[in-house]
Amino acid sequence: MESFALCSPSSSSFSLSSRSSLHHHHHLRSRPLALSKSPPSISPRPIASLRSPLSLSLSLLTPKPSSFNPLPKTHRALKAHYPIRASSPTNEDSITQSKPPQGAKLLPLIISVSVGLIVRFLVPRPPEVNPQAWQLLAIFLSTIAGLVLSPLPVGAWAFLGLTTSVLTKTLTFPIAFGAFTNEVIWLIVISFFFARGFVKTGLGDRIATYFVKWLGKSTLGLSYGLTISEALISPAMPSTTARAGGVFLPIIKSLSLSAGSKPGDPSARKLGSYLVQSQFQSAGNSSALFLTAAAQNLLCLKLAEELGVVIASPWVSWFKAASLPAVVSLLATPYILYKLYPPETKDTPDAPAMAAKKLDAMGPVTSNEWVMVGTMLLAVSLWVFGDALGIASVVAAMLGLSILLLLGVLDWDDCLSEKSAWDTLAWFAVLVGMAGQLTNLGIVSWMSGCVAKVLQSFSLSWPAAFVVLQASYFLIHYLFASQTGHVGALYSAFLAMNLASGVPGVLAALALAYNTNLFGALTHYSSGQAAVYFGAGYVDLPDVFKVGFIMAVVNAVIWGVVGTFWWKFLGLY
Repeated sequence: MESFALCSPSSSSFSLSSRSSLHHHHHLRSRPLALSKSPPSISPRPIASLRSPLSLSLSLLTPKPSSFNPLPKTHRALKAHYPIRASSPTNEDSITQSKPPQGAKLLPLIISVSVGLIVRFLVPRPPEVNPQAWQLLAIFLSTIAGLVLSPLPVGAWAFLGLTTSVLTKTLTFPIAFGAFTNEVIWLIVISFFFARGFVKTGLGDRIATYFVKWLGKSTLGLSYGLTISEALISPAMPSTTARAGGVFLPIIKSLSLSAGSKPGDPSARKLGSYLVQSQFQSAGNSSALFLTAAAQNLLCLKLAEELGVVIASPWVSWFKAASLPAVVSLLATPYILYKLYPPETKDTPDAPAMAAKKLDAMGPVTSNEWVMVGTMLLAVSLWVFGDALGIASVVAAMLGLSILLLLGVLDWDDCLSEKSAWDTLAWFAVLVGMAGQLTNLGIVSWMSGCVAKVLQSFSLSWPAAFVVLQASYFLIHYLFASQTGHVGALYSAFLAMNLASGVPGVLAALALAYNTNLFGALTHYSSGQAAVYFGAGYVDLPDVFKVGFIMAVVNAVIWGVVGTFWWKFLGLY
């Protein structure tokens, strides 16, 4: 899932250093002893690197909404050097009192449970469907409703759904928990650790800053620099939310503020609004370009495999099919938005100089960054050539993570504190397991057969049915606040409908998966990165919906026209 908890834009301070911030940074470095006179008071967000028992207990008491620490390296080092101290029980009480209300939200809980109960007891069961399958469908729909309405955090709600399936004897315990050993899910989990390594070492920040230095003389060039750098980082940093909150939004905010473009202010249109919109709309194409650029991509292929659509050499096949339409969209998006949603500031002559100063402040490439580069090159190479070498994708990821742990780029505490990874493991496994059993019990084939009969009644050819189903799958995302939630709920069903309508299997599976990335920019709630970029305060809500819809049409035209010829050339149909 592109979890909203990965990064908080309001607290992100990875920034492209301005002259004043560089001066302040130099001041801090030149006077380290001055801070010892007044040690910092208790912070509401404990620092993960503390090792004292007291600070460990405080970390357990305090919620940590952000998995990635968005503070600059120097700031993190200073805070780690001066441990958090508790001088009185009052401070601990204040931390405890700041915890959010516990328990389920009543109205979402009632609605979510009601969905399952209505299907189970009030909707007549079709004679082709056995009672076990119908009961599992009711539990699954209730689980999906809860993922959308959020009576509890997604992992907790998914666990309740799994518990219900075992308690009602709809599924046995081994079958219910069988998906927790799924290779694809563990590949997703390890990918979150790779993303953390990019943020922790500062490698992602460095790469993006180099592109600002090279291409940032104009606003349009600046946008292209950021877009290209995200596309290059994406296969090794498979979370659009992490890329948005940990790398690109902080740089955009710093550049915008230096140009006098402030969030929540008329000056936002000078620079910040355009850069945010451009990066936000481009991110979906970056995620669609590589199999490992987004967690939901791997989930799509796993669900396709359960329906009998097996894609040989998945990393290479995915990239080949996506390459031409994705690259065309990536090149077109900044220019189209430059005309559609123009910035008031056309030239940014100071940006390259600011980037150069930021790189000077960062210093030479560190040994940990080189290890990160080498490890990711190894992992990506094994993802590309793994089939020929007999090395599974998850084994390549395990090898990469082992290297990062052995050489100290990541430590085990980094992995344990990556809550988004473990949360994803929990609810992905539940969704994959339930979806797989729905397929095994015949629910998916029954549903797809019903829809296929309706489409056939209109005498639609398979290309026409393909267009209708793809468009429906895309537009339904207005009802979802999660890309992976959408995949878990509807991907298998829509793929089965495509297959029943005569659409070639690999074409249907890949097209639906690409759509899963593209609809992440429809609204301010359609994905984790959407929440990050909208939360920056540079874009008004009506503009999010307007630009999101227009760019959805643009992407549909580009992918439809370019993809039609490209996929025919590749032999997908």
